[in-house]
Amino acid sequence: MGWLWSTPMVVLILAVGLFFTLRFAFPQVRRVGDMLRQLARGGDSERGVSSFEALAMALGGRIGVGNIAGVATAIGFGGPGAMFWMWVTAIVGSAVAIVESSLAQVWKEEVAGEYRGGPAYYIEKGIKFRWIAMPLAIAYAVSTVFATTITGPSIQAFNIAESVNNAWGVDPRITGIVVAILFCAVVLGGMKRIGKVCGVVVPFMATAYVLLGLVVVALNAPRVPEMFALIFRSAFGGEALYGGMLGAIIMWGVKRAIYSSEAGTGSGAQASAAAEVSHPVKQGLSQGFSVYVDTLLVCTITGLMILSTNSYNVVREDTGQTLVEHVPGLAAGPGYTQAAIESVLPGFGAPFIAIAMFFFAFTTLLSFGFYADTNIAYLMRRKRAGRTVTVIFQLVLAGSILLGSFRSSEFAWALADIGIGLYTWVNLIALVLLIGPAVAVFKDYERQRRSGLNPIFDPEEAGITNAPCGRASPPATARPTTRAGRPRRADRLLRTHAGPPEPSVYLGAPESS
Repeated sequence: MGWLWSTPMVVLILAVGLFFTLRFAFPQVRRVGDMLRQLARGGDSERGVSSFEALAMALGGRIGVGNIAGVATAIGFGGPGAMFWMWVTAIVGSAVAIVESSLAQVWKEEVAGEYRGGPAYYIEKGIKFRWIAMPLAIAYAVSTVFATTITGPSIQAFNIAESVNNAWGVDPRITGIVVAILFCAVVLGGMKRIGKVCGVVVPFMATAYVLLGLVVVALNAPRVPEMFALIFRSAFGGEALYGGMLGAIIMWGVKRAIYSSEAGTGSGAQASAAAEVSHPVKQGLSQGFSVYVDTLLVCTITGLMILSTNSYNVVREDTGQTLVEHVPGLAAGPGYTQAAIESVLPGFGAPFIAIAMFFFAFTTLLSFGFYADTNIAYLMRRKRAGRTVTVIFQLVLAGSILLGSFRSSEFAWALADIGIGLYTWVNLIALVLLIGPAVAVFKDYERQRRSGLNPIFDPEEAGITNAPCGRASPPATARPTTRAGRPRRADRLLRTHAGPPEPSVYLGAPESS
């Protein structure tokens, strides 16, 4: 597994994120207003879901056990400084998420009446050299199906079962059966049901978790300044206690941020392709915002709870030497977060973490089901057996949930890391090869925004001639105009990849507030 999560991957993820950040002039900062506006306005359709539901599905995949157990593991093996590198990865990773999701919108397809897309689709259509594109697209689809049906569910199911057992002593086998049944009840209902459930559960669970975290941190307010100083000193090896482990600090921070936020993996792009928007970058921006919610908000809350209450140990992974032991005998994982809550709210930590772990992990499992469906649809789109194969793999995923409930934590994390590492490498290589189209699509969005327009995508203006989805015209009574009211390409048919235009929105319409 070492080569999957080697230094070259860390460098490539940060380099790709930094390139898009600089090339697009910090869109994850400049366009925060657009991110929020799109989440508030984005509508759905019979073929797609709303921008908010697509965000919720992506957040369902992003906000999972990595936000609780993953952060604790990063601190346990990388020390407090790992938090800094999680933040860095989130900021540059947001630019990668914008690009991934924008490309997913450009080359999404309609499959069985619903939108499907993501890396496999944009790799095949976007990379000009077919001898490169097809192997990469198939490799991404196959590795994603493997990761979301076999490897990924293990870590989610294990942490649900472990936290429920710690809180109430429930047999992991019972927990696994219940979670598997609930999973089937939702995921076999298709994309719409997954979107609706995530749209309700994700905001509720994230808000409750963040509010409790703020209470814990507020009750330890005197320790907060020194805690932040420790994070920044440790991040660059300035803390003597963590001298000689700078590589581990960076690696654990970046690796856990990637696992949590999925920046660079292409996972969120698959949810983005299901949305109905008038311009690809609109959905790209909303997914860029999801990285902030996941890592800069939820993961940070976990880290601050653990560090402000000194509910952690630090062990050098290479030597096994214990550097810090604030909670003797407690292994890195959900127990750190439970201990943090228990330190200020006795008797509340274990039950709350068990409930939070269930919702976080369950919505991740739902997203896994959708991602598996999307990639099976890609692999089977020319075969009538596609839906049958999808159901079979969903049942395999349910079986992985049941079996994962019994596995050891080390084994579960190893499986998850292998699955994510496989398709992340494929996606990163593809993003490097797709820099040209990514820049063209983003420049098209920026041009329309600078002109005061509500952007609608015309693929040909971005030099793209093979966007699969339908194109639409403005209402018959509408006449596209500039702000001065002069006709602007009034005789042209407007083209948009995303089906029918949003109500009262067409190319040339002034941007409304």
